[in-house]
Amino acid sequence: MSHSRVLADRIYPTEGLAADVVRIAVANILLVLCAHIVFPLPWTPVPITGQTFGVLLVPALLGARRSALTLGLYLLEGIAGLPVFQPLGLAGPARFLGPTAGYLLAYVPAAFIAGWIVQRGAVPLRIYFRIQSNAINLLIALAAGEIIIFAGGCAWLASVMRLGWMNSLRLGALPFLPGEVIKMALILATVGGLELARAKNRNRGPLSER
Repeated sequence: MSHSRVLADRIYPTEGLAADVVRIAVANILLVLCAHIVFPLPWTPVPITGQTFGVLLVPALLGARRSALTLGLYLLEGIAGLPVFQPLGLAGPARFLGPTAGYLLAYVPAAFIAGWIVQRGAVPLRIYFRIQSNAINLLIALAAGEIIIFAGGCAWLASVMRLGWMNSLRLGALPFLPGEVIKMALILATVGGLELARAKNRNRGPLSER
């Protein structure tokens, strides 16, 4: 499928492998920076981080396949011991034995599904509700990504960490919902701002886009 509807391609319209390497490298740096925004909570082993902001912004910019690749490479970097995850947990492969492993493992499918919805424009919902707004499409994509991430995280806490489903929801989801709403709003604002800046630059003079 063409990536013509993906924002990163409209901002940086160069095609080819080298251009995709640049996009993925920039997205990877974004993920690392977001992961190091962290606030521990005393009653849960799962901290508040900026990680999900980065994980969901990447598919909004890159679409499905490249965002899944970006998140897969990000996880491999963490497995290799590079300091890419939030700094409070164990390093390297040991991170995937701890309480946050379920969230990490959900990042790739969450990014792919969110990116797929962004690219496809949530077509069935648009037809049914006659919605044409890109913001609504993006909101649907972000909500789907959030559901996948928290489902993975809570399933891991409930089954592997043996906390049970009620405790897993209480410790692994409910405390974070207000923050996730704020992150989604920030992503919508970021994407909208980038779209506005791109439109203004395009109106100032001819830009080559393919």
